Amino acid sequence: MEQEFEMIAKTFMGLEPVLAKELTHLGANNVEIGRRMVSFTGDKQLLYRANFQLHTAIRILKPIARFKALTPDEVYEGVKKIDWTKYLNTEKTFAVDSVVFSEEFRHSKFVAYKVKDAIVDQFREKQGKRPNISVANPDLRLNIHIAEDKCTLSLDSSGESLHRRGYRQESVEAPLNEVLAAGIILMTGWKGDTDFIDPMCGSGTLAIEAALIARNMAPGLFRKEFAFEKWEDFDKDLFDNIYNDDSEEREYNHHIYAYDIDMKAVNTAALNVKAAGLSSIITVEQADFKDFQQPKEKSIMVTNPPYGERISTPDLLGTYRMIGERLKHQFLDNEAWVLSYRAECFDQIGLKPSIKIPLYNGSLECELRKYQIFDGRLRDFRGEGGIVKTEEEKKQMGEKHRFKKNREFKQRLDETEENEEGDIRTFKFHRHDLDRFDTKRKRTDSDRLEAKRDRFEGKRDRFEGKRDRFDGKRDKFDGKKFGKTARKFNKYSDDE
Repeated sequence: MEQEFEMIAKTFMGLEPVLAKELTHLGANNVEIGRRMVSFTGDKQLLYRANFQLHTAIRILKPIARFKALTPDEVYEGVKKIDWTKYLNTEKTFAVDSVVFSEEFRHSKFVAYKVKDAIVDQFREKQGKRPNISVANPDLRLNIHIAEDKCTLSLDSSGESLHRRGYRQESVEAPLNEVLAAGIILMTGWKGDTDFIDPMCGSGTLAIEAALIARNMAPGLFRKEFAFEKWEDFDKDLFDNIYNDDSEEREYNHHIYAYDIDMKAVNTAALNVKAAGLSSIITVEQADFKDFQQPKEKSIMVTNPPYGERISTPDLLGTYRMIGERLKHQFLDNEAWVLSYRAECFDQIGLKPSIKIPLYNGSLECELRKYQIFDGRLRDFRGEGGIVKTEEEKKQMGEKHRFKKNREFKQRLDETEENEEGDIRTFKFHRHDLDRFDTKRKRTDSDRLEAKRDRFEGKRDRFEGKRDRFDGKRDKFDGKKFGKTARKFNKYSDDE
């Protein structure tokens, strides 16, 4: 039996518990929740399955070294101690991604440059030749993570982010991330036992992710490749068996409805649904939510209305009032989940949510709210056996309130332990995460730093393509003096 090794599944803030449940279901061992990540152990088969089957992971990393470093030279020396012939040869290409949460290192790309230098120099000294960099399609992808002085160097087994499923042919403005959409659906507890409705579907992401969950289809089915397929120890037969095994897929005996008032969005969603091969269970139509009528079958509604940021409407608050009116009068005996950003928008819905879940949509601090729609008084609804909050939801809300009461204690605890290793191997709650929707409090310096880091994460993802192009240009200067290259890099970073 193959020996187990440690892995790290990256995700978005707020989705960690959902990802942990997915990993446990896959058979992962030693599952522990951190900040924007879940660590676990397993074998090669689990690594393949995690990339192929997880709905809420954006990347699967395999740590190969940990060391401490407070200067670029110490990073260089720590990386150079690794025997890179185990992973690379001079005929192969590689690329380095970096994530840095440290006052000692100002530029994450500078850290990546030092990692690359250490690997290249080791090969030059031992073999007289060096492997090359390939930003677009490397044979080996590496990830260096630094939290203060703690460095974790990992093999990136995913390559392109796992949210890029492969079914999206076209997109509307500000599309919902596929991983976030899947996480939201899993949070609702829906397993395909009712109809599913998204009345403001955009490019159809929620509808498609709901279909994959309902039929228990692996989101990796549509991907062209994963980074681990280029590793020296890649087991093609093992992965082929995983890819071709549809024994856990199931029938979906209800239906999914995706509507939008914008015909361009309808056409885009329909194209994406067709590309995913799900046209038989997803209907995409043009419709205005203000004309929404009570569905004939038991249904769940999950939707992501405009926030007034990248997408808006002529009357944003009026749109949310309309949502509340339609839900109250035309969605009785069902539940609706709404993801939005502004408190004043939620206020216009005019209904009392049974649960509020903080989530990040890109760099925006949003909330996912559940509305249990019923006719008459709450007392009568409960008396007839109606459930407003499930036991799991009560537990979530109870934990949220408890952490607010202990806010000062948690602050002292965080300041004492200094956040240890950031989102790698940190398994405690952070004040910013727990109280980010308490607008009356004053933020501490620690809170502001956390918020700044999260905004940077969102910005970093949006500029991924731009950075990759810069990587290619930078490597052309490999033989020149570092001072000149550093000046060019610093100028680029300042421009960002």
